[in-house]
Amino acid sequence: MTTRQRARGQWIENWDPEDERQWERGGRLIARRNLVLSVLSEHVGFSVWSMWSVLVLFMSPKIGLGFAPDEKFLLVVVPTVVGSLLRLPYSWAVTWFGGRNWTVFASLVLLVPTVLTVYFVQRPGTPLWVFLLIGATAGFGGGNFASSMTNITAFYPQRHQGWALGLNAGGGNLGVAAVQLLGLLVISVAGDTHPAYVAACYLPLIALVSLLAALRMDNVTLIRTEPGAQREAAARADTWWISLVYIGTFGSFIGFGFAFGLVLQSQFGSTPLQAASFTFLGPLLGSVARPLGGRIADRWGGARVTLWSLAGMAAGIGVLLVATHAHSFGLFVSGFTALFVMSGVGNGSAYKMIPAVFARQAETAITSGHDAAAAFALARRLSGAVMGIAGAVGALGGAAINLAFRTSYGQLGTGEPAFYAFLGYYALCAVVIRTVYLRGEREAQPAPTAPQAHASHVR
Repeated sequence: MTTRQRARGQWIENWDPEDERQWERGGRLIARRNLVLSVLSEHVGFSVWSMWSVLVLFMSPKIGLGFAPDEKFLLVVVPTVVGSLLRLPYSWAVTWFGGRNWTVFASLVLLVPTVLTVYFVQRPGTPLWVFLLIGATAGFGGGNFASSMTNITAFYPQRHQGWALGLNAGGGNLGVAAVQLLGLLVISVAGDTHPAYVAACYLPLIALVSLLAALRMDNVTLIRTEPGAQREAAARADTWWISLVYIGTFGSFIGFGFAFGLVLQSQFGSTPLQAASFTFLGPLLGSVARPLGGRIADRWGGARVTLWSLAGMAAGIGVLLVATHAHSFGLFVSGFTALFVMSGVGNGSAYKMIPAVFARQAETAITSGHDAAAAFALARRLSGAVMGIAGAVGALGGAAINLAFRTSYGQLGTGEPAFYAFLGYYALCAVVIRTVYLRGEREAQPAPTAPQAHASHVR
């Protein structure tokens, strides 16, 4: 690292997290500081992104916004879709503008949906299309995940990435639970006619996070990728297999997180207070479980842990089907909570698979006579690009879940058909993990590191 590494707006040069000497002589502290600030920014981004899952619980004739259930499901679908689509350009942008620079911008832009929400959400008679546009701008918060994960990948050595990525994503995912807890607090204290209070609380937080990122985060040259990295990643079959699995894990987490309150209202006729009292629990536990999934995957392998999590998610769907037939509110909430926890574990382990898969490919290339530095540089470049693609595709799974609920409850009055569809998809993901990755993970030897080599090839 150069002496200019902490100059504001400058880039850390010659950053090599695989160099154990550099890591122990200051690299660890730099990585940890950037991780903490990345978590804070992503946390606020997730809160803004998922805010409409709370706001729709307030929308009733009492405040002049009496939308039908299918219209409310549409209001949570729009930010999900926009946030998913933004993940690709956000993933690319951080490699071009730098982790610190892009985090500052990505945090500040969250003021747009937040200010618009405060202004419009309590104006009686506001048409649906206005809220759909505001919800679309809330999708900015969903893009933060991809840029944050790509950035943190560059700061940590491969041996610690499962834990670091899990902690980064888990802290961000907690934003879903945080905004739902805030909604519960507002309903409990001020009643269910003041949704603007929820959005207003985030205005000072956005300003604070943006300032901290500007003052204390770093850009590193290692994160810069060569042009066409995403195009190169898109040509790899692993990119799409992993994306398919991530639809099942993260798509479930974000889709259920956005829809849980509306599902309780549609399935059991819950009041806004009753729904808000339970919606935060699943996202909270699922977020906490994500770094745990990454840590377990560091020890047992991402494919194996992801397969376990899919089995647990299938069991959770089974509980929901039993609860639906028994009309049991408590069992239904328990099944959903189990789904959140297992999807959180699967999120952490699935993301751990990405650098591990490309590290094994680099090892294979080295044994075939390829240059070690070039092989590991390629692996790291592809890992960052695949994280952006998988994150975008996986988040679209959340939109699919909400559309499935909208169709199921809107046409049939029950979520049972949607639950069977989810169960079938988890089975498909399990087949992919078992046939494509699990065998290779068992046979693979620990990947060698390339000390002080591969970072210098990525600028």
